[in-house]
Amino acid sequence: MAGEIGIRMALGASAGNLQAVIIFETLGLAAPGMLLGATAAWALARLLSGLLFGVTADDPVTLLGMLAALTVVAAIAGYIPAFRRGGDPAVALRAK
Repeated sequence: MAGEIGIRMALGASAGNLQAVIIFETLGLAAPGMLLGATAAWALARLLSGLLFGVTADDPVTLLGMLAALTVVAAIAGYIPAFRRGGDPAVALRAK
């Protein structure tokens, strides 16, 4: 991935553009996992509804809050490496 970033920067891509591409790729990889996890959490909440206190089995606020938190974490996980590689193209090309 670092070589690809260096090549794109050498061809004239801006650091902000590269950061956006990397963040969207990260979110694209995280989205299927979050959807599968949300589906499993919803199904398990229905099975364990007798053990839930103060939350219904299909509480949309809890489920959407969890998805929002995971989306923010995935975006940060993509932004940090993208920010580190956003400088000199030669450094990005040499990175392993």
